[in-house]
Amino acid sequence: MSDLQKSFARQKFDNLPIDPPLPPNANMLEQEDRDSSSASSISSTGTIRPGPGQGLARKRPDANSESYSPVPWHSFFTTTLKLSWVHSPFIYHAYYTPPITPEAPLFVLHHGAGCSGLSFAACVSHLKAIAPDIGILAADARGHGETQFRPEYGDEELTDGKLNMSLERLADDLEAVIELLKKDAGWEHLPNIVLIGHSLGGAVVTEVAMRGKFGRKVLAFAVLDVVEGSAMDALRSMNAYLAARPQVFPSLEAGIEWHLRSRTIRNLDSARISVPSYLKPLASSDGQTTKYEWVTDLAYTSPYWNDWFGGMSRKFLEARGGKLLLLAGTDRLDKELMIGQMQGKYQLQVLPEAGHFIQEDVPEKTAHLLIEFWKRNDGSLLVLPPKVGSAGN
Repeated sequence: MSDLQKSFARQKFDNLPIDPPLPPNANMLEQEDRDSSSASSISSTGTIRPGPGQGLARKRPDANSESYSPVPWHSFFTTTLKLSWVHSPFIYHAYYTPPITPEAPLFVLHHGAGCSGLSFAACVSHLKAIAPDIGILAADARGHGETQFRPEYGDEELTDGKLNMSLERLADDLEAVIELLKKDAGWEHLPNIVLIGHSLGGAVVTEVAMRGKFGRKVLAFAVLDVVEGSAMDALRSMNAYLAARPQVFPSLEAGIEWHLRSRTIRNLDSARISVPSYLKPLASSDGQTTKYEWVTDLAYTSPYWNDWFGGMSRKFLEARGGKLLLLAGTDRLDKELMIGQMQGKYQLQVLPEAGHFIQEDVPEKTAHLLIEFWKRNDGSLLVLPPKVGSAGN
């Protein structure tokens, strides 16, 4: 077993001591023990699981302290959209804030496996604070969030009764969402686009950039905390991890608490926004008590894991446009990307204070890096010095 595999296994399955209660007004969990950061490049919910004694049935914060109560989406996006072609098997659900000016770009955000568009919500608030004119589109992928599947129009999307979750289909969906937004907004032409993907979303935006369907409209693309090498290594442990994590939560607050105590997400403010969209109600046998289960059954996506990440490094390096790789640790780089970095083929930024959910753990810093990345790759923002002998001479 390689050092990387040993590190991954230790992160996923070592028991932790019982945590003390979260302190009131702790917006960000302490960043000690950075070696235990969630390193899974497959599941966006991969992290340390709580050890014995770390159950969720502990006393909740009182009403006067900072709680685990959910925060609604509308503080972060202007509206939600339901986008679909006539007789399409999918009604895509997306969170959207339109660009203010025709020159402003559209940031298209794709979440990781098991998550939703709201995994970017905390980061979006900082993106808009820094660059108020930009547009934001964050869709829920098929089988995630509130995107709906209509089997009466899409039998071909099912394999043994399960949704086709191949990378090809996920990339088709993202392209469809962009085209549908263009139609819905009444745009004659698409604005300039910056693609940003976290974990599985990084593989999807890389595939879309590689295809080149939108040509030069895609200024650049950014991949958050996923590389082919570490993702493929992580596959060996994923089924065991998924079997070990809680399958049902007694409340949304309990789900939020678990994500924080397990250090899946380290930012309480972000977890209160995003985690409720990862869960759905599950009526109990008495028909009265409601519990919550995962929206996405990640175990059934296992046949697609190799497809998601195989060849990703090559595509990332070969796709047109500016490229940013934003990682929580340099140990995630594989050989192909190390060589590409030495050759200056892409921009690399490491945020060791974050876990796997970079955009949730350090949303403000992530936003600043993404805005700088966009400006660096948008030629229209370049201000050239005046020619010698111009006005004034």
